[in-house]
Amino acid sequence: MPDFTDEDDALLEELGVEVDAPAGSSRTAREERIIAGFEDIQRFVEQHGRAPQHGEDRDIFERLYAVRLDRLRDLEDCRLLLGPLDHQGLLTGQYAAAAADPGDLDDDALLAQLGVGAADEADITDLRHVRPASEKKAPDEIANRQKCEDFERYKPMFDQVQTELASSVRETRRFERKSEIAPGRFYILGGQKAYVAAMDAPFTNDQGKTDARLRVIFDNGTESNLLMRSFQKALQQDPAGRRIIAADAGPLFANQTEDGDEASGTVYVLRSQSDHPVVAANRHLLHKIGVTRGDVTRRIAGARNDPTFLMADVEVVATYELYNVNRTRLENLIHRIFGRARLDVEIKDRFGQPVTPREWFLVPRFVIDQAIEKIRDGTITGYAYDPQSAALARDV
Repeated sequence: MPDFTDEDDALLEELGVEVDAPAGSSRTAREERIIAGFEDIQRFVEQHGRAPQHGEDRDIFERLYAVRLDRLRDLEDCRLLLGPLDHQGLLTGQYAAAAADPGDLDDDALLAQLGVGAADEADITDLRHVRPASEKKAPDEIANRQKCEDFERYKPMFDQVQTELASSVRETRRFERKSEIAPGRFYILGGQKAYVAAMDAPFTNDQGKTDARLRVIFDNGTESNLLMRSFQKALQQDPAGRRIIAADAGPLFANQTEDGDEASGTVYVLRSQSDHPVVAANRHLLHKIGVTRGDVTRRIAGARNDPTFLMADVEVVATYELYNVNRTRLENLIHRIFGRARLDVEIKDRFGQPVTPREWFLVPRFVIDQAIEKIRDGTITGYAYDPQSAALARDV
């Protein structure tokens, strides 16, 4: 077998491929798995103050731990391996597992419920379904939930999302490796809707990767304070892990945004230098919002001769690059969002003909930023600009 570097091992781990033994360890992979399985039992004892027990009224994982402990006690090589680690006296019977009830499932049936093969000696000692501690971090963090004290604040959001899913306003898509985690987005994990309510400042973890601490609210009224990469990993490993997005995000944006993709749309925001009385009175509130495939500078060349630009020079105040985008749908969406604030003014072109520009809106710049971000993350569905409150609001 070839020699692997630490970087090779890390890459194999990312791919879900096991190496013979962890770097720097003299133990075999089998021994590591046995120790990891025994540590599961030890953690159970620490939490419950007793050894795992058999019985139909017990949690299925407790019953699995009881079966595993019985087998580890029976095998001499396991006792020799685990003896120095057995500070609780589990192998000597200090914490004895209760005898199985007569009507209890046999070992094979119990393991079958967990998707594990027949309960022969090889399966138990190999512990192929036991993961090292480093691999357990994500699910352990997910499982460590507490009551969400301000859940009433979030419950209407979950109700609204469910309504939008039922009416096809939103849809779900498989959470893939390239999928992102961001505050304000909804996901499905373990059959429950999850909302990322907050994300702390990002930092670099021990593996040199960017991570961040999240506050995740679940639709059963619990919450978890976990790391972004742990949440990502749990969603990837869950066969039903999904992200909830706006139904129109699919046609609007392409499914993939990988290296080598081209920026096919630029949203630009302009401010007019026109001396028209209406424009002059609202100069810092009035913006032209458009989409172009080409360079914005070329797009606005000759603005003073174009009624689309109010027959005056313009200032570029913001641009937003969007990848694999359907520009026509994007522009129509933006204009729908800000339709209530559209400027109603008539401008004469250079031939004296009246023209009514359609891409100028009386809307603050920061609201445009918010709208673009919601378009990007797929949460814009159902929102429109409300001129009375000068904010995005549910379009009722």
